[in-house]
Amino acid sequence: MASALVFIKSFFQVLKVTDLIDILLIAVIIYQMLKLIKETRAMQLVKGVLILFVVLQISSWLNLNTLNYLLKSAMQVGMFAIVVIFQPELRSILEKMGRSKVGRLINIAAGPSDTQEYAINEIVKAADNLSRTKTGALIVMERETKLGDVIGTGTLIDAAVSSALLENIFVPKTPLHDGAVIIRGDRVHTAGCLLPLTSNENLSRELGTRHRAALGVSEASDAVVVVVSEETGKISIAVNGRLTRNLTKESLFAALKKAFTQEAEKSRFWRGVR
Repeated sequence: MASALVFIKSFFQVLKVTDLIDILLIAVIIYQMLKLIKETRAMQLVKGVLILFVVLQISSWLNLNTLNYLLKSAMQVGMFAIVVIFQPELRSILEKMGRSKVGRLINIAAGPSDTQEYAINEIVKAADNLSRTKTGALIVMERETKLGDVIGTGTLIDAAVSSALLENIFVPKTPLHDGAVIIRGDRVHTAGCLLPLTSNENLSRELGTRHRAALGVSEASDAVVVVVSEETGKISIAVNGRLTRNLTKESLFAALKKAFTQEAEKSRFWRGVR
C-alpha cells in the first residue's frame, strides 16, 4: 500500500500541466470522433482495427513471429485501402467538422443569403398544392454548406422562388420532374439534380427513393429538404439526417421558419465572434 502511494505521489510530481492538457485534448478528440462515426460503417471499421491491434499485441507476447509479421504488413497496406474504401464516410466526417462551431470560426466563404419569408411561403404553398394532386417533389433548401457537386448534376434555372414555377417543374413526364430542385437563398437555382442516397439501412420499407435521397443530402450537408410523396401525397422534411413525416401546411411553414431563423442567428453570432 505504501509503495503504491509513493508511486502515485511521484507520478503527479513528474506530471506537468501541459501533460494534463495534452491528455484532455486527446480524450475530447477521441470522444468527438466517436460521436461523428456513431451508427456509420466507419464505426465497424474502428472495431475491426481494434481487434487487429489486440491480435497483433497477443502475437508479439506469444512470439508468433510469422503472424506478427503478416499483421504488421497488412496494417501498413490497409491504411491506404481504408482511405479509398471509406472515402464517403471520411468526407462526411470532415464536412460535419466544417459545420461545427470551430468550423464557423474559420469559415472564409460568404455566408448564405437569408431565406425571405415570402420564399418560404411560396415553397409551402407549392408543397401543399403538390400534396393535393399527389405529385412527387423534392425541394432542397441550401444553407451554409454549398451543394456545388449536386448542383453540377442538374439544369440551371436561376429564377425567383414561386409556387407556380415549383409546381410546373414537378409536373409528371416533364424533363426535370424526377430530380431535385435546389433553392439558394430566395431563388430556384437548379432543377433536375441527382442526390446521394442515405447509407442508413434501418429505414422503413415504406420510404421510397425520394425520401432516401432527402435523408442522404441532409446527412452530407446542413440543407433542409422538403419531400412530397407521389404515392400518398404526404409532406415530409429532412434535416440533419432526420425525417419528420405527415406535415400539414401550417406545421411545414413552422418547421422551415424555425430552421432558417436558427441558422440566421448562428451566422450572426459567429460573424460577431470573428
